[in-house]
Amino acid sequence: MSDPAPAPRTLLLRDGRVHEVDPGAAVVGADDAGLTRGDGCFETLRVLGGDPPRALGLGAHLERLARSAAALDLPAPDGGAWREAARAAAAGVPAGAEAALRLTLTRGTPAAGPTALLTLRPVGADVLTARERGVRVVALDRGTALDAHAAAPWLLGGVKTLSYAVHTAALREAARRGADDAVLITPAGEVLEAPTATVVVLDAGTLRTPAAGASGILAGTTQRAVFAGAAREGVATAEGPLTLAELTAADGAWLVSSVRGAVEVVAVDGAPVRRAPGWTARLRGWAEEDAREARAGDLEPVTS
Repeated sequence: MSDPAPAPRTLLLRDGRVHEVDPGAAVVGADDAGLTRGDGCFETLRVLGGDPPRALGLGAHLERLARSAAALDLPAPDGGAWREAARAAAAGVPAGAEAALRLTLTRGTPAAGPTALLTLRPVGADVLTARERGVRVVALDRGTALDAHAAAPWLLGGVKTLSYAVHTAALREAARRGADDAVLITPAGEVLEAPTATVVVLDAGTLRTPAAGASGILAGTTQRAVFAGAAREGVATAEGPLTLAELTAADGAWLVSSVRGAVEVVAVDGAPVRRAPGWTARLRGWAEEDAREARAGDLEPVTS
């Protein structure tokens, strides 16, 4: 028998309180700037059902949400209120099930102010398939140099905004080329990131990932958790330049993200990549063990 699927939930943060609403109800106005201009930021994390449930990396995601809000000149999120709402949403995930919890903050409207909402949905079958089979990727040129964001903070490099049209276009292009995902690269062939994940490779016993900062790469919360776990076990890690040639020649490669965890890259532009299932298990374990504070055992009632 398959694990029970969690029920979809939608929660609004308004006036410092958590309000649960019908998941099928309209909760964002047609003139909300998040809808009309993509003016806002978000985070998505994985919830593991249990007693208590676990919202993986909740603290790290709230920190990144605050950084994104600051970059967008949005009011600083109330960390306590967001944490209460996230834990309330996580409380509905039954043991053995997984869910994706999305935290969204938009500029809203001049009259009503910012919109803050959380949505909980079951993890899709495509995620489970990627974990089992790995992913075939294609390299897509981002068209900008590795340091393109160094002197251009208005490009919002490293900010998790709602403007994901380019990311989804890259995924559609990958599908047109017969692949499951994409890896964005510079014109010089330097690896950046996947549209919704961080790239990690195994190179002679060292876990490597492209550096954030001037590259505009989003600093990955799951990659950080994986590297922290690796450090505890004495595994070397490095953040710095990574070429496409190094990716294809690596002893193992993964796309690392909050909901999928670590999924193996099995081919790049049709060429097979070495697989390292033992390391995959280690990466997945590290991704889940670095968030002890994210347990949802002290849930408080959701008020409406």
